[in-house]
Amino acid sequence: MANPKLTKAMIIENLYEKHGINRADIHTIIDEFFEEIKEGLKKDQVIELRGFGTFEVRTRKGREKARNPKTGDLVSVETHGVAIFRPGKELKECVWDLRANDSTDN
Repeated sequence: MANPKLTKAMIIENLYEKHGINRADIHTIIDEFFEEIKEGLKKDQVIELRGFGTFEVRTRKGREKARNPKTGDLVSVETHGVAIFRPGKELKECVWDLRANDSTDN
């Protein structure tokens, strides 16, 4: 079973314990960091974080016949942008063997 999720509050607490910086300051910096990423994506910029990965917007083509998964009704979907993340080489290598010992039997 996967480990529990890591929340923003947990990250703030971890950084506080490691560096002793004011929690409110850490929270502000993290929020501003995410805002910078969002603003870059809104401007259709590619955000490259070396050693971590790349965020970018890709175009997903619209379709005349798509299904609403909740109701099953046919709907049309316009062409739209989607935010995607591509992990960098170091991140890929870091997690490559993470699930190697998990059982694939259900």
